[in-house]
Amino acid sequence: MSRAATAVAASVARDIAHRVTSHAFASSSTSLLSSSSTSSSFVLGLTTTSASIATASAARSLRTARTVGARAAVRAFATRAMGKPSTPPSYGVAHVVKVCHDLSKFRLSVFVTSTAACGYALGSDGSIDIGGLAGTCVGTMLCSASANTLNQIIERVPDSLMRRTWARPLPSGRCTPAFAGAFAVASALGGVGVLRATTNDTTAALGAGNIFLYAGVYTPLKRVHFLNTWIGAVVGAIPPLMGWAAANARGTLDPGAYVLAGALYLWQMPHFMALAYMGKDDYLNGGYRMLSHPMYDKTGRRLAGVAVRNAVALLPIGVVAVAMGVTSSPFAYETLALGTPMVAASMAFYAKPSIVAARRMFFGSLLYLPAFQVLACLHRIPRDQSVDVYESLRQTSAAFPWHCVPFAAANNWSPERERLRVFRSRALGPALSETSYAPFPFLPLPIPSCPHDRAYAQGKD
Repeated sequence: MSRAATAVAASVARDIAHRVTSHAFASSSTSLLSSSSTSSSFVLGLTTTSASIATASAARSLRTARTVGARAAVRAFATRAMGKPSTPPSYGVAHVVKVCHDLSKFRLSVFVTSTAACGYALGSDGSIDIGGLAGTCVGTMLCSASANTLNQIIERVPDSLMRRTWARPLPSGRCTPAFAGAFAVASALGGVGVLRATTNDTTAALGAGNIFLYAGVYTPLKRVHFLNTWIGAVVGAIPPLMGWAAANARGTLDPGAYVLAGALYLWQMPHFMALAYMGKDDYLNGGYRMLSHPMYDKTGRRLAGVAVRNAVALLPIGVVAVAMGVTSSPFAYETLALGTPMVAASMAFYAKPSIVAARRMFFGSLLYLPAFQVLACLHRIPRDQSVDVYESLRQTSAAFPWHCVPFAAANNWSPERERLRVFRSRALGPALSETSYAPFPFLPLPIPSCPHDRAYAQGKD
């Protein structure tokens, strides 16, 4: 038997062993295929009595099926096997609950919902509306469940080729694509409907848009280019905005809303870069173009560099939150202390890329975000919802320590000074405004400040 045929046989044995151990196949023997890369055809039979042999063969062949022909053969087998499961799925209550639990990626959806809840808390005034918070959480949970289910429908064939995902409901035959599609549609309609009924149009629009962005853009891009991770980071940064918009009746997003969204965006990079490195062989077999793919990054250093840059950028996010009036000052010091270990873990990963280093960074990121959200809620400053977005931005810019910014300090610049300059230019005319400070007796007196200037600087008409 040729080397290509041997690779195909080993890969198929691994695939069958997975299905035998998960009870996805009956005990009858399964026959299969010929490789497109060789003229030799063969038939492979397997019964439940030889499951241990197949498992041993799978263990020995974990590094096989690297050729295009071998992967194509295994993919063809997986497609046929998934299309006609030997045992029709049962639809008892317990089975349906379990399938829906797995289709929604329940733990991931809970995690996403927690970020929306944190956004709601930070965007609330003195008291948090429990009813509005509950509606936001339920709607976000359903929208996340819909997006995750659509993702699994689109990726059901690649999922069958990956050890991490082959036991999901669709590849394992525990449900049909039609059932998954119905669940996805029902979750989407329910989620957007709940958000619209309990919050406002902005929150509902963000929920619907995020479903499309995840299932319609991020998911297809995973098999095209590694930039999918950056799109996925945008998807993860939207739920906090949903929570913030839901906290006020008008659904406005003032500048403080983007602090938590920015933290989510930056945090996802070390988290998913570690995941991409740990599962790089699986992603390769599934045909995904992650940054860990050998054609983009053979050593892992490029991937680790992304993690380092984003971990470092995450360090001052607490300072930004304080400057934007979202939290009180202790939060700045706490986030610096919280982010330092993740920076150290990412730098260790960069110094020597390995599964061990990636795993440490991965679990470190899992600890970081919940702690960040809890601390942000403990130190939150209630929002003044009587002002609009423009006034909120004006107050934020007035309170921001511009003297700490190099270019502003060098030029004695601030937004308020710029507003006064523009006002004088428009009210008095460019030439008169510039020459009014000149010491000539026939020109108007200097106007360093006047009631109109002060009123305009305060945002009044």
